[in-house]
Amino acid sequence: MTFPPFTILSPTGPSAPLIVDSPHSGRIYPDDFDFECSLDVLRQTEDSYVDELVSSAMRAGAIVISAQFPRSYIDVNRAEDDIDPALLAAPWPTPLAPSDRTLLGLGLVRRLCKSNVPVYRAPLPVAEVQKRIRDYYRPYHAVLEKTVNQRVTQFGECYLVDCHSMPGKGTEHATSMRPDFVLGDRDGASSDPAFTGRVCVLLREMGYSVALNDPYKGVEIVRRYGKPHHGQHALQLEINRRLYMNEQTLEKNAGFVRLQNDLADLFRALATDLMQQMPMAAE
Repeated sequence: MTFPPFTILSPTGPSAPLIVDSPHSGRIYPDDFDFECSLDVLRQTEDSYVDELVSSAMRAGAIVISAQFPRSYIDVNRAEDDIDPALLAAPWPTPLAPSDRTLLGLGLVRRLCKSNVPVYRAPLPVAEVQKRIRDYYRPYHAVLEKTVNQRVTQFGECYLVDCHSMPGKGTEHATSMRPDFVLGDRDGASSDPAFTGRVCVLLREMGYSVALNDPYKGVEIVRRYGKPHHGQHALQLEINRRLYMNEQTLEKNAGFVRLQNDLADLFRALATDLMQQMPMAAE
């Protein structure tokens, strides 16, 4: 089975300097993904349906990019050298820089699907990980970089909203629920604080609870493409799964349509704001 690593939805009307991406909602499992754990458990790592929730952004003038492969196969929101040495059957040919989270088994290619549950029966060959980087990771980043550059060329700046979902609780036994949304701009390093603040205000006006940079500040995608001094702004948007799905069965719940409509309103308001603050670019 072969398939494109990503989908692109183009604006259905006038373009805006807005890009929306969903890097973790992919649910096509490649034939060579020889995982040992249960598929039901592995699917818990997906940001289920986020691509559907944000697809309406194309009607607001945004380009929408979504990964089709699962994050458990390879995670485009990790640096290319963020690899767990314990995952590999042989040494990697170049230096690695695994993060603390990666050393817990949750890196560029996952070693664990959850605590103490390995994804694979045995370590992976280096060539297998290199193939995933070549066929999935780099094409996703190539199209994202190309789209950002095109928007900057057309409008002088662009705004990337990197969309994810998060568990309703921080841990299985936590007593308190997480907020409805968490916005991450790496403490102001990846996006104009005014843009982050506008997203926060719009969501709160809709009745949602919103936190800033806690517990998620943004990882590789906003770090790589968020360069405010060059007109590139990147904001990570984490959506609480309890708003729209059953976290155990992965079934959509009664809140799905409302959230989808609210996100459509959010992107429409953002696109309108962005177009009003800059001269109209030629189409």
